[in-house]
Order: sequence, then structure tokens, then C-alpha cells
Amino acid sequence: MVVLSEDDGSVRILTFNRPERLNAWTDEMGRRYFDLLEEAERDPSVRVIVVTGAGRGFCAGADFATLTAIQTGDYDGKPDTRPNTFPVTIRKPVIAAVNGACAGLGMVHALVCDIVFTADDAKWTTAFSRRGLVAEYGLAWILPKLAGQARAMDLLLSGRVFTGSEAYELGLAGRAIPRDRLMDETLAYAGELATWCSPASMAVMKRQVWGDWNGSLDESREAAEGLMRESFERADFAEGVASFLEHRPPDFPPLG
Repeated sequence: MVVLSEDDGSVRILTFNRPERLNAWTDEMGRRYFDLLEEAERDPSVRVIVVTGAGRGFCAGADFATLTAIQTGDYDGKPDTRPNTFPVTIRKPVIAAVNGACAGLGMVHALVCDIVFTADDAKWTTAFSRRGLVAEYGLAWILPKLAGQARAMDLLLSGRVFTGSEAYELGLAGRAIPRDRLMDETLAYAGELATWCSPASMAVMKRQVWGDWNGSLDESREAAEGLMRESFERADFAEGVASFLEHRPPDFPPLG
């Protein structure tokens, strides 16, 4: 399988599995990955999703066999109709654990996750300018919002390689972790979300954060007021208050 799936309690771990190619992206990988995301969203036992790569890479970008076929006019693949930004539409938190090479399209797939943890020595690059390409799949929208315009311009125009430690300093990752501790710390964090946080609250907040970037402060505030009133009516609110007062872990219901 080009993408593996396994569970660690309430955390679903999806692993890009072409280690001999540093998990370079293919149409088959895309279909499998997005299908598994949908399965995880439907599964009530899954509360958080972690995405990582097998071997030494997270995802080294589009497979060069695909790029060569496009260049020669021989490409006859069938890319998935779901966009590469599809993970932002999944209601459950998606956490990227960038364990190694994260380039081009691979960087897109890391940054459309909700939270990014990276190995401090992982190699990152946009790469596009060095392949005669452009900022693909919304990266020109995401990078300036995470790193600021000047830094985004640097990363896109130069296509230079930088480490996971710099990715953290630039605001692309929430944590930079020694490689041998990356999955342990990522799964510990994911497990904390799965245990202590309301699935309904996380789903709404995910939609707020991704959706409010293009709106004004007043629009965000007004929408949040309506969403807050809705939250008062959910069982999650009563359980969140009760569990706090009773000094116990909450028993939040799964997403409907």
C-alpha cells in the first residue's frame, strides 16, 4: 500500500509509504490518502489524524516519472478530483509529523495540515522555482500568512533548502523536535487532544481558522457569536463544565 493506516488509541496514523522514493507523490498516493482521510472522518473511534512518511522522507514532492511524462506529453494519469487542499475540509484535526525530506508538493501537503511538527534536521524546500514551476496548490496563499510576505518571497523565489529548525523559526511548524523523538511527541500531543478536547469544538474551530483568513475582524467576531450560542446548546458544553468541576477526564461524544 502506498499509504498505510494504523491506530494508536483514538489517533489514526497515516503513513506515506514509498520510502525508496522519499515518498514522492503519485496519483495513486493521492487517491489512497484522501480516501483514508475520509474513512478517518467517518470513524467515530478516531478523534485525531497524524500524517507522516516512511523511511527518510515525509514527501519529496511530485514523482519525477510523473513530471517527465507531463513534459514529454505522455502523461495519462487520472489525478483525484479532490484538491490537494482537501485535508482542510476534514472536520477532525490533522497533524503533520514531518520526519524528513519535505519538498514542493510535499511541503503543500504538510502545510495544509492543521498543526505541523517537524524533525529539527528535516530538509524543507519549495523547489518550484528551480524546476521552472510556480507556487502550486495554494502555497502562495498559505506561506505569507504563516511566515509573512518577505519570508514567503524568499522561500518561493530562491527555492533554497532549509531545516526543520528554521521551519519552526519561520512559523511553518509548531515544534521542531529531534528526529528520534518526533513520533513520540506528536502522538503524545495528538493523544492529549483526543482525550481532553471536544471533537465538536475542534471541528468548529478548525473551520473558523481556515475560513476566517479572508474575512474582517468584525465578520469573524459576529460569526463567532453565533457559533458560541450554538455551542451552549451542545452536550459537549455541559460535559466540559461537569468534567472540570468533578476533576475527571471528559467523556465527549464523537462527531455526528
